[in-house]
Amino acid sequence: MTTDVTIIGAGLGGLTLARVLHVHGIPATVYEAETSPAARTQGGMLDIHDHNGQPALRAAGLLEEFRGLILEGRQATRVLDRDGTVLLDEPDDGTAGRPEVQRGELRRILLDSLPAGTVQWGRKVSGVRALGDSRHEVTFADGGTVVASLLVGADGAWSRVRPMVSDAAPEYIGRSFVETCLFDADTRHPAAAKAVGGGSLFALAPGKGIQAHRESGGTLHTYVALSRSQDWFARIDFSDSVAAGARIAEEFDGWAPELTALITDSDTAPVLRPLNALPIEHQWDRVTGVTLLGDAAHLSAPNGEGANLAMYDGAELGKAIAARPDDVEAALTAYEQALFPRSAEAAADGVELHELLFGDNAPHGLIDMFTGHEETGDRAGLGAE
Repeated sequence: MTTDVTIIGAGLGGLTLARVLHVHGIPATVYEAETSPAARTQGGMLDIHDHNGQPALRAAGLLEEFRGLILEGRQATRVLDRDGTVLLDEPDDGTAGRPEVQRGELRRILLDSLPAGTVQWGRKVSGVRALGDSRHEVTFADGGTVVASLLVGADGAWSRVRPMVSDAAPEYIGRSFVETCLFDADTRHPAAAKAVGGGSLFALAPGKGIQAHRESGGTLHTYVALSRSQDWFARIDFSDSVAAGARIAEEFDGWAPELTALITDSDTAPVLRPLNALPIEHQWDRVTGVTLLGDAAHLSAPNGEGANLAMYDGAELGKAIAARPDDVEAALTAYEQALFPRSAEAAADGVELHELLFGDNAPHGLIDMFTGHEETGDRAGLGAE
């Protein structure tokens, strides 16, 4: 190929694509809105699955570097009742196919694997328009533009590239997460640390739940789930951290204090994370010169697959282009033909998993899945997203 691939978004999917292309000697440029790799924290733990995330890293030639990031013991899982009673306690025996790593560390090894200058920081996209002849013009917030002969939207839920191929837009699924963190928990928050254990905690009831994960350095990262309208959340002043935490905790009145402490004792301000999704069967007709990957293509209810699928998309697209460097349209067609069914399957699994987590039978549906009495869902999809 004589033309660079233009990638919008330096998340895990866009960086995996750039890396796989680099492995095959194909240049790419990644444009990222963030001003630097350290512009914000990169989320919490990810469970990297042996059927998609790990093969993507193998294609990128980074599997050994990935293995050096694994935090041992984090695949342990506990399910607690609202009164703190342990309903299920599964240790990490080291045999499962979803080892845990920190998202920021995984992104770092991808960034470090790319030639200097591959990622252009501080380039926030304000618009994209078709020019004809398979070319697209990307306009940035600073007024600059680039013209791409092959444009890839790896720019997440609210992708600026998606309108080039699809009219679909994410819609609220009726549930939000509120994110909190406790630091140095074994010393400063011992009861909560004991409740979470060595890996993941699920304390669930119909329509709500407290999910936490032990990260490195004794950090407990919590996602509090509530099935409420956006208007309901809008009535909470999240600029007042104490009041917001107390209001969220009210929804768990009567729950064990070691569980509600994950909300009320947070060392960070609670962050609202509304959950949105594209249609499960989202796909588009082939548009020359442009395609999508990751959440830009198949945003769905969080089920532990998002990062894995984004990396797998990036690797598969990179391999498809490398296999057909003289016929990029054939490469994009092959990529999308495989992308659509796997995306729909993962999205449907996510909906079913959320029913197990927060449906009328919570937490027992989840326990049945863990103990083999329920076939729905993918156990590997229960880690942090």
